[in-house]
Amino acid sequence: MITVHIAGIGLCGPGMADWTAGRAVLRGETPYDDTPPKPAAAILPPAERRRCGQATRFALQVAQEAMTQAGFPPTQAAVVFASSDADGENLHHILESLAQSEHEVSPTRFHNSVHNAAAGYWNIATGARTPANSLAAFDASFAAGLLEAAVQAVAENIPVLLVVFDLPFPSPLNEVRTITAPFAAALLLTPQATAAAMARLQISLDTEQADSAMDRAELEALRSGNPAARALPLLQAIASEQGQRLSLNYGVNSLTISTC
Repeated sequence: MITVHIAGIGLCGPGMADWTAGRAVLRGETPYDDTPPKPAAAILPPAERRRCGQATRFALQVAQEAMTQAGFPPTQAAVVFASSDADGENLHHILESLAQSEHEVSPTRFHNSVHNAAAGYWNIATGARTPANSLAAFDASFAAGLLEAAVQAVAENIPVLLVVFDLPFPSPLNEVRTITAPFAAALLLTPQATAAAMARLQISLDTEQADSAMDRAELEALRSGNPAARALPLLQAIASEQGQRLSLNYGVNSLTISTC
């Protein structure tokens, strides 16, 4: 069993432009609104903000919020970016270009096509030189990212920022790999409790079990329709400030998470 503490949270999804708004929705204090947010990603220099895609803007928005909330300088935390599909809009435009007779792909599209583009923009924005990992595990990407970040925090005795994000593809790709709404979240994990600690997580690997679901239909639709939004049951448990036991599907295994 791995024990870590959450020192900061970032959130950006429909009706949840940040953690403050999201916490009220998850507590049932505010009605859910499915209007997609428009993240500013103000941490990026203007030139880089123009070059990056929406997926990176979502990722950096929640990353900045989590670090600011915790009062940690970005240069002090390692980062783990987890996304099932990364920048699907950029992929769409590249495939569209390759389908033309000229086969011309812009350099900006090309350098945004790698899976670790968001991590690169984060390092540019913050000047951080700490380790940065980027991973994908299809629908289990949040579980894989959480396990990676928690193990690294405990093994290296350092704070680790986990950032998860997924956005819908444009048509026709979204008909093949359907993501229903954009969503991103960030958790700053620390090996020991800090003054900013919001929750303690105990994480263990278990036999395969079904994902924990949301108790409201509209939030369950968001959770099941976006791999990054598999984080919602954990975020709801933290928002409720009540200890819970959750399960996250992780391929042939599951992660069991106890919150307190």
